[in-house]
Amino acid sequence: MEQLDIKEEPGRREADGSFLPGSTTSESAAAYLAGEMACMANTPGGGALIVGIADDGTRIGTNLDAEWLRHRIWELTSRKLTIAARADGLNGCRVLVLTCAEALEPVDYRGRLRWRVGANCVEVDPVVWRARMLERIGYDWSDQPSGHVAADASPAAIEVARGYLREASASTSGDDLADASDADLLRRLNLVRDDQRLTNAGSLLFVKTPWPAIDYMRRDQPGGDSTLRIEESSPLLVQVNKAEQAAAAANRVTHTTGGFALRKIRALPPKTVREAIVNGVIHRDWLSPLPTVVEHIGDTLAVTSPGGFLGGVTPDNIITHPAVPRYRSLAGAVAALGLAEREGIGVDRMVRDMLAIGRPAPAISEINGPYVRIALVGGPPDVAIVELAEALNSQSAATVDSLLLIEHLAQNGWADTASAAPMLQRSSQTEVEEAIHRLGEVHLDTGSDPAGHGTPRPQTAPAVIAAVRGTPADHPRAYRLSDTARSMLAHRLAHLNTPEGREAMILRWSRTRGRVSTSEAADLTGLSKTSAGKLLTRLAETGHLAPGRPNRTGRGFYYTPTNN
Repeated sequence: MEQLDIKEEPGRREADGSFLPGSTTSESAAAYLAGEMACMANTPGGGALIVGIADDGTRIGTNLDAEWLRHRIWELTSRKLTIAARADGLNGCRVLVLTCAEALEPVDYRGRLRWRVGANCVEVDPVVWRARMLERIGYDWSDQPSGHVAADASPAAIEVARGYLREASASTSGDDLADASDADLLRRLNLVRDDQRLTNAGSLLFVKTPWPAIDYMRRDQPGGDSTLRIEESSPLLVQVNKAEQAAAAANRVTHTTGGFALRKIRALPPKTVREAIVNGVIHRDWLSPLPTVVEHIGDTLAVTSPGGFLGGVTPDNIITHPAVPRYRSLAGAVAALGLAEREGIGVDRMVRDMLAIGRPAPAISEINGPYVRIALVGGPPDVAIVELAEALNSQSAATVDSLLLIEHLAQNGWADTASAAPMLQRSSQTEVEEAIHRLGEVHLDTGSDPAGHGTPRPQTAPAVIAAVRGTPADHPRAYRLSDTARSMLAHRLAHLNTPEGREAMILRWSRTRGRVSTSEAADLTGLSKTSAGKLLTRLAETGHLAPGRPNRTGRGFYYTPTNN
């Protein structure tokens, strides 16, 4: 936990592990605790330290004088850090509780600036620390006045902006912003102050970046020589446009057929490529001089940008967490240009568009630096998934939740509310149930009405998912792909249809659900009840399952998982 820690008083432990009696003052203890409290003060939210408890929970107590220690820590930190210190009792053991507020200025100790990451104190760059502090107090650097005026805006950047606006208006109700004068365009994007000075966001987008903002590298294969590199300090809009055009030129096209349709599908969805690049420059840390690196190798595109996640966003909640822009003015202008999603749902759409062509969802992570990395693994589309997604889309059901559920069912073989929640990144059971319910109402269009209008036959059209048969009424419902969907996606289910795959799926089911019956196993695997019974018998003989009742017979008989 970042805001709370326990420490034993340094210098009190002998080599054999026994404890020495404590004193009211100790320079070694004060020096150690000064470093720990400086680290705590540098951490967002500050925190508390309980002195007198060992890491293993042993209560050894402390005799340190609270007021002496408070004053000594203030001196040792160059009079930068004032803490609160009070003595307290813990089951008859005297401890000290040291607390501090979050520092408004970095508190270095012995030349090192540290803050807490999880349960550890780690060094942090002063620039990174100040950036996080500005974020926490709501300071928007991008909205501050720059050294440029509206007349400094590059004609090339203005033309790029108009192009993006026309492209966006073609798919919406239209907007006259693309045809506005240069001055009006900048003003309506909220990038100009009353004195005609551009904001920092306006300067970045339309004048120039202080250093190359994007380093785009194209390689035809891993380890190959770079065939194209773009790295310049032109207006950010120009850099984004050049990187996007370069990525588009290298984005292979696959021609697929299905029914009467001829499709041309890119190895990577173009809008996903744009969203990844734009996210990498808009949400990056602009106080860092490092570029956003775009590596386009074969059909894979990876965007690595300086600056970690903020505002509680993590890879495990990034789909559903409310948007937390690092620079609101910059993000707002880019959204108004149609380059990114104003609602903060760009990640949702990246996930949806990748899954809709049968490619893996974007791999999003925070790596040391900190940096945020988005990796898009493209390639030939999966025609069966494309056709299934089109069927979902015809019923307005091709949502990110639906596609994530289908991917999960194809990989795991089954899903219930508990197993689907982490994958959907939803903590509310009601929301997960609703997502499953919506998918359960979707049917696959396998026929047309007699008049030939192409209208689905709801009474005969098969569903996408089906409830697992044999599940007790008092157990949460679970689902699998319907037989029709299984047939469509047979190649993606091949790993579940081997003897080893069936056994692994049944064991996952039994360990998650607490039991497995022959009926459940048969429905999950597609085997006959006789074959499913033999599978369960084998798992029992190898010690993975145990019979629910000794005689192994009778209606409702089931197996339970063992610890093996």
